[in-house]
Amino acid sequence: MTTEGKLDLVLSGGRVIDPANQLDAVLDLGIKDGAIARVAPQIPAAEAQRRVDVSGLLVVPGLLDIHIHAYHTRQTEGGQGKWGGSLHPDAHFLKEGVTTCVDTGSAGWQEMAHFRETVIDKTLTRVLAYVNISGPGMGESEQVVTTLDAQKAAAAAREHREVVVGIKTAHYWTVHPFDAEHPAWASVDRSVEAGELCGMPVMVDFWPRPPERAYADLLLKHLRPGDIHTHVFARQFPIIDAQGKVYEHMHQARARGIHFDLGHGAASFWWRNAARAIAQGFPPDSISTDLHLANIHGCVHSMLDTMSKCLSMGMPLPEVIYRSTVTPAKAINRPALGTLSVGAAADVAVLQCLEGNFTFRDCGWTRNQGRQKLECMLTLRNGQIVWDRHGLSCPDWQEAPADSGYWEVTEVPVPVPRLWR
Repeated sequence: MTTEGKLDLVLSGGRVIDPANQLDAVLDLGIKDGAIARVAPQIPAAEAQRRVDVSGLLVVPGLLDIHIHAYHTRQTEGGQGKWGGSLHPDAHFLKEGVTTCVDTGSAGWQEMAHFRETVIDKTLTRVLAYVNISGPGMGESEQVVTTLDAQKAAAAAREHREVVVGIKTAHYWTVHPFDAEHPAWASVDRSVEAGELCGMPVMVDFWPRPPERAYADLLLKHLRPGDIHTHVFARQFPIIDAQGKVYEHMHQARARGIHFDLGHGAASFWWRNAARAIAQGFPPDSISTDLHLANIHGCVHSMLDTMSKCLSMGMPLPEVIYRSTVTPAKAINRPALGTLSVGAAADVAVLQCLEGNFTFRDCGWTRNQGRQKLECMLTLRNGQIVWDRHGLSCPDWQEAPADSGYWEVTEVPVPVPRLWR
């Protein structure tokens, strides 16, 4: 077989978990020209230019985190009025097996072009976005009803539909009394209107204030099937009743197609809600982190840490992978992501599932014990290895020929590794 006919790379002997194709078996994964080319019990060594042994590890689709903040180039106005907590996607997500992340409303309809130019189009990580219903984006402007423009938000979403997946509303009027200038449902209803105009879902970060703005009314009266409520296990939501049971409005909302996203964050994941709900068969539809600079060193650290917390609550491993790949891809109407189907982009995470005694913390400073913890060993983005924590794809240094391309030598006698191979 000529070099031209060979696969570029084969990941050999790993446990392939691809819920989109109902695969869970020891298989080889072949990649060519940045796409998945073969999935088979055994791909002969002669058919691949490069082979990486991943025996004993998990091979899964690149993970999707559909709630993060990545608009780190955002410009401030006099140092006030803007929220500057976004992080650089490539610095935080690829090492955790996350190949696609979705910024949740950091940019408003006034800012989407700048966000795209300075971040989305320049990162190795695939970055998608929800448009904030508030034109100036996340921050104090979310409290100003005149900035909540459904027509303009929808127009921005349509203009940038290659990277925009929906509309976002958040943080609206959580303390002060409602009045003529601040109607209870202004932000939610205008976001839903924008979603209707652009044909995209709405993600809602919500603070219930009954009776004017009740949580059950959000789920059953204001949102549409396919709309997303994030931070589902935050303490402010009536998820669990006085008898410890999941409220009926939660089941009704799921039945009508509301998507419940975990959205961990700094204050939105509580064992008392999450563990009880999952034990009763009410898991989150998708697992996500809400990572930003203000919480990344707190109780939420990464997508894999959040997934490990779900393992600690009894969610089976294949289901954790499913809710970190297939369901988030469906929620943002990107079904070609989160799969290892032949022809799909070769976004792949190779994970190790550690066994032992692990402790995980929630936002209320309480802990839960788990026996499993996920760690990323290898990440591929469009077929290229972009994270290799333990050098799985590298030869032993004694065996690497000087002209192999693994090392380049500068004018000083110091070997410099070639990055992003």
